[in-house]
Amino acid sequence: MYFIFFLVSFLASVVGAICGIGGGVIIKPLLDAAGIMSVSAISFLSGCTVFAMSAVSVGSSMRNRTVHVKFAVTLPLAIGSAVGGLAGKTLFQVIKNMVASENTVGFVQAAMLLAITFITFLYTLKKSKIHTLKLKNALICVGVGILLGFFSAFLGIGGGPINLMVLSYFFSMDTKEAAINSLFVILVSQIFSLTQTILSGNIPKIEVLFLVLMVIGGILGGKAGSRINRKIQVKHVNYLFEGLMVLIMAICGYNMYGFR
Repeated sequence: MYFIFFLVSFLASVVGAICGIGGGVIIKPLLDAAGIMSVSAISFLSGCTVFAMSAVSVGSSMRNRTVHVKFAVTLPLAIGSAVGGLAGKTLFQVIKNMVASENTVGFVQAAMLLAITFITFLYTLKKSKIHTLKLKNALICVGVGILLGFFSAFLGIGGGPINLMVLSYFFSMDTKEAAINSLFVILVSQIFSLTQTILSGNIPKIEVLFLVLMVIGGILGGKAGSRINRKIQVKHVNYLFEGLMVLIMAICGYNMYGFR
């Protein structure tokens, strides 16, 4: 079981670093499907793994100066995402305390993630025909970030495909550029999210070894994914991203059936 958790966190972080989706969007539904831990425990472990992976990936990109973070756009987006993340986490706790079973929360999360991933998948297939924007207003960026952070925190995925869709449509970024900027947004959001969890005392009961192994998997996966991202072409990143979304939708459908 320990090896499974490490392997899932490592592979998800590799793919997450390549595509800029954080890895939590893979870790959360996969571990939910396994039914090994509670929904809240998996969300926390996923968040810690995503934080480790995004920190390594962003740091690696800045050192190698391969793709630059557009701070003028991404910083206000990240601030908004952090604020939205706090709201999303609060709503998660409220709903969790209101319902009798965590299966209900898991079902809602799986259904929302399926819907968001499906919309992103359709956008990705048609984006060559869609006229994109180049937003620069800081307040609008903060507003967009709030929505991103809210959904990411409530779903416990730390980021996800929606980040790339937003960065592509609203800011006209290509896939590689969107990937590193998405990871920067995820990093800032996770810092605030984990801080809130720790200060509020809502850390779920988990075995420390699971946490250690998943964080190590996130760090190693982030390093490997960053190296791969620098070497492959944009079109290959697109193919990987599209295939990944199909996999995520399938897992979400399975989880909805299991949580019903």
